[in-house]
Amino acid sequence: MSSLQVGIVGFPNAGKTTLFNALSRAGARVASYPFTTVEPNVGVVAVPDPRLEKVADLAGCERRVPSSVRFVDIAGLVEGASRGEGLGNRFLADIREVDAVAHVVRAFEEQDVPCATGSIDPVHDAELIETELRLADLEALGRMISKAKRDAKSGDKDCKARLRGLTEVEEMLGGGPVVEREKAIKKAERFAADAGLISVKPSIIVLNVGEGELEESLEAGMREWAGERGLPVLVVNAEIEAELAELEPEDAAEFEAEMGIEEDGLERIIHSCYEMLGLCTFFSIDSGECRAWPIPVGSHADYAAGRIHSDFEKGFIKAEVVHYDDFISSGDFHAARDKGALRVEGRDYVVVDGDVMHFKFAT
Repeated sequence: MSSLQVGIVGFPNAGKTTLFNALSRAGARVASYPFTTVEPNVGVVAVPDPRLEKVADLAGCERRVPSSVRFVDIAGLVEGASRGEGLGNRFLADIREVDAVAHVVRAFEEQDVPCATGSIDPVHDAELIETELRLADLEALGRMISKAKRDAKSGDKDCKARLRGLTEVEEMLGGGPVVEREKAIKKAERFAADAGLISVKPSIIVLNVGEGELEESLEAGMREWAGERGLPVLVVNAEIEAELAELEPEDAAEFEAEMGIEEDGLERIIHSCYEMLGLCTFFSIDSGECRAWPIPVGSHADYAAGRIHSDFEKGFIKAEVVHYDDFISSGDFHAARDKGALRVEGRDYVVVDGDVMHFKFAT
């Protein structure tokens, strides 16, 4: 499985690059004018998981390798991007390459950082982003439908079915503000997989707030808008999170206590994106290394083996599996076997989040 990517998108000065810096500490240049980030910055971000440390401690592993998610800081969106305005063409090309999207919308006032859309209105900004992405998809579908119409004139049954399917997807995207996302995705996968549709990608809303009190109406309005679309909303202060990311863990904890921050905003975003990508985690232990592996929910044991090495999947014989809870209560694989908590599974076993796995394979 190639690394899955989350694209961070938003209007200029919404704070998306600040958020990216906080997530990846990549040091991407931040400025208060548009188009600071022209080439997408990519950061590989560790997924916090306390289970990894506990498994590694019990197994006596010095090396611990967490699961990870790739975040891409995409050039700032402007109204009219679907028509190629600003860096629209680059933006659309870049966002088509990611698997999911984190929409950063601005909910903070700062005189030195002008608001690209004129006023602080998160719902308005989110609607503009939604509109630009949908218009880009409709334009792409329009081109595909034109070709499908020409092909359908031949009378070929498959060509006619493709034309009907593409037309249905077009109607879904253009029919109203709330798209039946799952239905549109399934239809698109069947008839328009090569269209690279972006408006139906899995998404979350990141409401970027300032240090002052967030107007309740702003958050309530954003949650109502997002709720109609089935999108989660995470409220963060990207600037503070970026500052925290530069501190040592002890200093960061002290700073959070002073600021009254009860929950790590970055961890919430990372975990939400991990879930949005449809991933779960299994653990492997080998030669003093404990590693957390991301795999799609519903993956089989042989696929999980292939994540470690392709030879493991090709020569798969069996998997020894102990779930995390049983591993912790037992102490190690040997004790788990003695307690009857270790199971031997075949290649069709569906991996459960938290499984600790050891694979047997033929060379």
